[in-house]
Amino acid sequence: MDPISRRISEFAARVASLQVRGVYPYLQPVAAIDGAHVTIGGRRMLLASSYSYLGLLGDPRITAAAQAALARYGTGTHGVRLLAGNTDLHDRVEERIARFVGAEACALYSSGYLANFAAISALVGRNDVVVCDKLNHASIVDGCLLSGARFVRVPHNDIAAFDRALARVPEGTGRLVVVDAVFSMDGDVIDLPALVEICRRHRAWLMVDESHSLGVLGPRGEGIEAHFHLPGVIDIKMSSVSKSIPSAGGYIAGSRDLVTFLKHASRAFVFSAALPPASAAAVMAALDVMEAEPQRVARLRAHIRRLRSALRAGGIAVRDDPTPIIPVIVGDDERAWRLAHLLDEQGIFVLPIVPPAVPPSTSRLRVTVTAAHSEEEVDAIAAALVAAWQQVALAPTEG
Repeated sequence: MDPISRRISEFAARVASLQVRGVYPYLQPVAAIDGAHVTIGGRRMLLASSYSYLGLLGDPRITAAAQAALARYGTGTHGVRLLAGNTDLHDRVEERIARFVGAEACALYSSGYLANFAAISALVGRNDVVVCDKLNHASIVDGCLLSGARFVRVPHNDIAAFDRALARVPEGTGRLVVVDAVFSMDGDVIDLPALVEICRRHRAWLMVDESHSLGVLGPRGEGIEAHFHLPGVIDIKMSSVSKSIPSAGGYIAGSRDLVTFLKHASRAFVFSAALPPASAAAVMAALDVMEAEPQRVARLRAHIRRLRSALRAGGIAVRDDPTPIIPVIVGDDERAWRLAHLLDEQGIFVLPIVPPAVPPSTSRLRVTVTAAHSEEEVDAIAAALVAAWQQVALAPTEG
C-alpha cells in the first residue's frame, strides 16, 4: 500500500472503530437550533459548544434583514467583488464594520479562514519575517506558510519571546506579528499592551485575529482594544463574522490604504466570489443589535464567571479567563471521547478536541457558554460535567 493510501486507510479505520463503539461525536446532523438547544436524532439537547456567544443566532431582526436582502439581491452575486460582484450592500456592511471596530476601512471576505490566509500571504513575502504565537489558528499558520516569508513561531503568550525574535530581524526587513486575541482552544487572552509596546519598538506591523473576542471583550463587544482601553493600536484587525455575529464570512479592517491594497492584491478577494447578500445583511443587522443591547455582553460575562466558578468548586482546574471558551483538559483522546459520551447521555452536547487540533497529550472538551443560556442551564452544564469528570479523569483508559 502506498503512503497516501495507508494514511487514508488508517484514519478511516480509527473513525470506524469509534463509530462501532458509539462514541464518535463529530458531524452529527443538527435538525433544529433553538437558542441554547439543538435537536439531534430526535433529542432536544442543551448546547455547550456554540460559538454564538451573544445568543444572536435565530434573532428575528437579523433573520428579517437577511430575508430582505435575499428578496432584493437574490442568492448570490454576479461574481467576484473586483469585477461585477460588488453591491451597495457590501460597501455599506464594510463601512458599518469599520465604524464598529474603530477602523478607517474594511474588506469583507467569504470566510474568516480566507481573510487570514489572503491578507497574510499578500502582505509579506520572501524578503520579510512573520512572527506568530505557537497556538495561533490554523488559518494564520497557513497564510504564513503560503506567503514564503521567514516564519518564526514563539511559545504561547510569551511576550519576551516576541521581543527576542524581532530583535534578530535584520534592519530593513519587513516585520509582521500575528496573534489571536482570544485563543480558540484555550480561551486565554493575548497580552496586548505588552505586545503593542514591543511591535512599536521594533517597527513591526501588528495583526490580531478577533474571531473569538468580537462580541466578547469590550463594553459592547467591540473587541480587545476596548478591553484594554487601547483604541487604534492594532494595525490590522481581522475577525470572522460567524460566531458572535451569526452569519458567514470574515473581514480585515485597518487604514484605508491597507484595505485598498488588499482589495487589489489579496488573491481570495480578487478571485473568490462575493459574500452572499443575505449573509452580508445579517452582519449589519447583528452589529445594530449588539450596539442596542450591550446587556447581552454583561449577561455572557455573568455566565462565564458562574460556570468557571462551579467547575473549580467541583475540582476541575480551569483558569479565570474572561472568555466563554473553557478547556477541560483530560490528556488523552480516549478520555476526551468518553467524557463527551457521558455528557451526551445526560442530554448535553459538547465536543472533544484531540490532536492535531491541539498539542499531543492535551485532549480536551472545549466547553462554551453563551448569553442564550439561563442560569439554571449553566448550572446544569457544570453539574453534569463535574459528575462525568469524576468518572473519567482518574479511570483507566480502554484499549
